[in-house]
Amino acid sequence: MDSFVNFGVQSAMIVMVLLLLLCSYRIFRGPTPADRLQAIDFASTLLIGITVLLAIIQQDYLLVDVGIAVAGLGFVGTVAVARYLADGQVF
Repeated sequence: MDSFVNFGVQSAMIVMVLLLLLCSYRIFRGPTPADRLQAIDFASTLLIGITVLLAIIQQDYLLVDVGIAVAGLGFVGTVAVARYLADGQVF
């Protein structure tokens, strides 16, 4: 991998991990359940990005499939929690 690309990928990884730490603060200290839900959704998006960056760094593109699975589960989880917050029932 080119040194410039490597620097960009490493920088993006550091930024995403720092954002994940800030997001975890909102998950635990969110004033409302809707804030916590939004933070969990953003954390799952960050985890997908971190997984894809790890796939690029390690050149193991099977991790991209893991990222796709996390995206699917994150979407279903977000919809389920949002419906629970809105209606009081999941299904």
